Formats: sequence, C-alpha cells, structure tokens
Amino acid sequence: MTISVIIPTFNEADHIASLVTFIRRLARKEVIQILVVDSGSDDATCTKAEKAGATVITTLRKSRASQMNLGAQHARGDILYFVHADVKLIPSVVDDILESLDEGFDSGCYRYVFDSDRLLLKFNCYFNRFSGIMCRGGDQTLFIKKSVFFSLGGFDEHFTIMEDYDFLIRLRKRYSFRIIPKNIIVSARKYETNSWVRVQIANLSVFVMFFLRRSPGEMKRIYKNLLTYRLL
Repeated sequence: MTISVIIPTFNEADHIASLVTFIRRLARKEVIQILVVDSGSDDATCTKAEKAGATVITTLRKSRASQMNLGAQHARGDILYFVHADVKLIPSVVDDILESLDEGFDSGCYRYVFDSDRLLLKFNCYFNRFSGIMCRGGDQTLFIKKSVFFSLGGFDEHFTIMEDYDFLIRLRKRYSFRIIPKNIIVSARKYETNSWVRVQIANLSVFVMFFLRRSPGEMKRIYKNLLTYRLL
C-alpha cells in the first residue's frame, strides 16, 4: 500500500521545512507524495515546502476542510495521512500505519503530548488515550484508506471549524478506527499565547455549539473572540 501525506498550511514557514524533511528522511517507498496545500500564505511557507521536497498546491479558500479535500483529490496513494504543519511525528509512523491496516483497521490516529512541561498540559494529554470524541482532534493526525475517505464524501466544507470532529463522527459510525498507543508531539503555541483556562473555555464553547448544531460561522467567531490565536 502507498501513502500520500497531506499537510494543510497557512503561514507555517517556521515549521513546514522540518516536517517535510523528516518525512522524506523516512526514505520509505510507501510514502509516494507529500502534498502541502496552502491557502494563501504571505510568508515563505510555499518556498520552504518546495525546497524541502514537497509538492505545493495553492488555493484561495482559507478553510482546512477544503484544503484537505483538495489534497485528497490530488493524492495517488492508497492511504491518506493528514498532518498539521506544527506536529512532530515519530520514526515508526509508516510501520504503525501499515500495521494498523494489516490488523484490519480502516483508519486511525495517534495519542499526543505537548512540547511543554506544563503540568496542566500533561493533564490534558492523559485523556487522549480514551476513545470519546472529545478526546480526539486534528492535531493527532489521521490516516485513512482513500476509498473510505471518498465513500464518506470527504470533509464537509460547510465547517470552517470543527471539520475534524464532524468527519470523525461520521467515520466511526461506519468504519473501524484505531488509536495508536504511541505519542506524537503537538505544539503548545495556542496555550503559550493564552491561559490554560481561556483555551478550555474556548474549546468547551465550540464543542457545545457544535453539538447544538450552531452555524460554523458563529462557532468560528466565538472561538476567535475568546483566543489570541490565528485560525484557518
């Protein structure tokens, strides 16, 4: 089986080259593409991604859902692997994905830890070993059979926020999903520019609004008003 890695970006010049370089250094024949789908960055994201060895696709839509769908449309691999630009993967990632598929899983993600020693963030990470939807998120990366992805219609582009949760709910109703019991490293930059309490309030607010079926536009507005943090 072959893998296409899809990385949605917007102004990720500080992170994209190291991620692409790491994936290329795995030097595995299964990874046939690294697709960086950029939504109009005004920094050096695209230049650095191409220099590091990725194929860059550009779009005018600043929507992670549409970026990931666009990447999937260009993917040649049997497996799609969606990764955020500021995530640090582990060397066994290809073996982990292939092993999961061999065991009969259609999709899955990793657990994670933050790149911070703050006790409250370690507390947060404890819960991502559980299967509940509130313990999931796009930062944990997502691998999925391409056929399964398209059978679900991809990400719903109606969602300009919470698109990953909407997709995971639909996915797990019909297909098998594995949480790989290993940790990748997730950036704590959102917590570094906001207090832990503010982030929890923002996250809880959009979760409640999501399950109450409030509009994505309203959810995004509330989230941005609560946090000092850029959002796709």
